[in-house]
Amino acid sequence: MEGQDLPYVLIDRIGGKHGVYEDHVEFLEKHFHLITMTEYLENKKFLSKKIRAIYMWYHRPVINEELLQSLPNLKIVASSGVGIDHLDLKLLSSYGVKVSNTPFVVSTDTADLGMALMLASSRRLVEGYQIAVSPDTEYFPADWLGAEVSGATLGIVGMGTIGYKVAERAKAFEMKILYHNRNRRNKEEESAVGAIYCKKIDDLLQQSDFVLLSVNLTPQTHKLIGKRELELMKPTATLINTSRGLVVDQDALVEALQNKVIKAAALDVTYPEPLPRDHPLLKLKNVIITPHIGSATKKTRRLMMENMTESIQAGLAGLPIPNEVLL
Repeated sequence: MEGQDLPYVLIDRIGGKHGVYEDHVEFLEKHFHLITMTEYLENKKFLSKKIRAIYMWYHRPVINEELLQSLPNLKIVASSGVGIDHLDLKLLSSYGVKVSNTPFVVSTDTADLGMALMLASSRRLVEGYQIAVSPDTEYFPADWLGAEVSGATLGIVGMGTIGYKVAERAKAFEMKILYHNRNRRNKEEESAVGAIYCKKIDDLLQQSDFVLLSVNLTPQTHKLIGKRELELMKPTATLINTSRGLVVDQDALVEALQNKVIKAAALDVTYPEPLPRDHPLLKLKNVIITPHIGSATKKTRRLMMENMTESIQAGLAGLPIPNEVLL
């Protein structure tokens, strides 16, 4: 396709903290005429009718009604990752704009990270590293102990693609697997990983040594885990969150960790991100926090980019959109 015939696609920027990866640009420019937000704002009159898609990387560019009003020929927004809580789906739909995301390519890496957080927290890897490298360490204490993962009970809240892949990994650790989900998995899927369905989340919370959250952020899951839920958990239990920070009431979590209502937390997500540098979660020894890196591998990020490209191409051609997000 000749350069001038390529569809115009709006991106936030190339490179920098949140921009499209520089090593993705060559691939993207084979399929699209990329327009950065700066270029768009500098030449709005000409470009507003040209742009037919938005490539949303790291939740950017931010899409609001003002932007939608200025792009009369916009057909599709392709958003990276699984979460869509940063998008106003009803607003986009009212402008006739379709939305896609990349839920399946991130599932393997996110499940891997969920297991990594569980192991790191239970075996106190961060504390152990600090002891090992500290200039003040003269000996390794024999009574410095962690907790077992193998044979422990894992409760998975949200048994979608990611949750199920966590269960597959947990099976290899001979864990007892409980799960709570809007819809029960079929018996074949349950038996394949040895998972037991808990219709009530309370039953899962009371029995689990590790509770892993793998749900989308919706009005129903906002602060799904609060003071009441934390108090239902075992005092020896660990909370693992790989979904969204707002699924947990962070103030209640801080209080629960400080008062030893639960043993520990391992979080790949918080609210906001990053946390203010004086946030109490950052000062607790029984907390591990990673910088929202569930899908952060080179292979997965490239697959995300390729998936988004396919979705934009399908949306502009009037074909079924892979991974279309429906209201």
